[in-house]
Amino acid sequence: MSECFTPVTDRRLQPLVLAVTLALGSVQPLLASDDWGDDSWSDDRWGEEANASPRWHGFVETAIGARLDEDPALPDDDLSLADLRAQLEISDYVGENRYSLKADLYADGVEHGLHGELREALLDLGPSQNTDLRIGQQILTWGTGDLLFINDLFPKDWVSYFAGRDDQYLKAPSASAKLSYYNDKANLDLVWTPRFTADRFLDGERFSYFNAMSGQQTSAHLVPIDPEDTPDNGELALRLYGTVDSTEWALYAYRGFWKQPNALTAGGDAYFSRLDTFGASVRGNLGAGIANAEFGWYEGEDSRGDDPRVPNDQLRVLFGYEQELVAKLTGSLQYYQEWIQDYSALTRTDGNSPYRPDEHRHVWTLRLTYRMLQDNLILSWFNYWSPSDEDLFMRPSVSYRFDDSTSLVMGANVFSGNKAHTFFGQFEDASSVYARLRYSF
Repeated sequence: MSECFTPVTDRRLQPLVLAVTLALGSVQPLLASDDWGDDSWSDDRWGEEANASPRWHGFVETAIGARLDEDPALPDDDLSLADLRAQLEISDYVGENRYSLKADLYADGVEHGLHGELREALLDLGPSQNTDLRIGQQILTWGTGDLLFINDLFPKDWVSYFAGRDDQYLKAPSASAKLSYYNDKANLDLVWTPRFTADRFLDGERFSYFNAMSGQQTSAHLVPIDPEDTPDNGELALRLYGTVDSTEWALYAYRGFWKQPNALTAGGDAYFSRLDTFGASVRGNLGAGIANAEFGWYEGEDSRGDDPRVPNDQLRVLFGYEQELVAKLTGSLQYYQEWIQDYSALTRTDGNSPYRPDEHRHVWTLRLTYRMLQDNLILSWFNYWSPSDEDLFMRPSVSYRFDDSTSLVMGANVFSGNKAHTFFGQFEDASSVYARLRYSF
């Protein structure tokens, strides 16, 4: 166990601290507003009238994160997060059509560079009274899971999530066209992404990962083979959904690729293999709380399940329940399972691999949220626990809103596991603490 890193005394942080101090000082004269952060997970947007004037929003944020232990594969990286970020957003109407732009510019002290990202550049159109069309760069989401995703196969940013950035950055944007049709009985969403958009997976640059080929933790930069940029290799997602009494239901389908490069060519190169999914979900009142259930069938390239280089088909299920336990304290529990199909065929052909996944992977999650001081102080706990993998991921956090403009979040990402190759266990040396200070305008 290495000595814990202390940000205050590390000389390498002094230039960053100075820059952050100057940046925060420079934004104080900016106009304050009631918007001090966007925690929405919905792809439903604004409610402005067609004649509303342009609305500008933004924030400046500094974030710092330090590892709790040294990662032998990344011995010189004491920091997991060192961002100085600015976001600017504008939305307005042109006639009855709405546009929205949202862009981030940030200096990254871990990967050492200045980066820009267009998180949103979209246009909302209304081809008919019951039809909406949204085209452009956008963030999409659906499904019922809380930080667990079955039928939501839109891109995720796992690097930001593990580093301690705001949860909104777990959702990555994609250039898509979304057609929505509404009527009294059911609604339909059809999303076409012409160019496959993968997850932002952990590729060795900021966090090391377990390589089953070598049987070791590695920071070697993973560069997979992308699908060819052709019309046949785009992504198509469909959702049919509605409400019966107070119960929400949905059916899903997806045609595309696995979002992470978990397949290997004959030469040992990682690539994104084909994937089709079908699923359903339901969500409604149960007792004093809200219950949800969701399942998805994952069908890949290996129909027989005897090729260890390609993921087998899977059945995934999720059950959840949320309830206010006492005043100001809300709790939720989820159970999730991945069931690998044709498992006996896999065991016959994988060379008795010590890194073979279990036929059934079980995961439990627990969320506790306590709100104090008129919701200005929020204590949060979220954890994943897999009894089959024997690993754990804990995410405690404390957030405080000083006023309508300024907020502070402090938290930790703590991994633990008994096996070096399991999903959370491989990141045990990536455990970290972080803090984010934001000024919104």
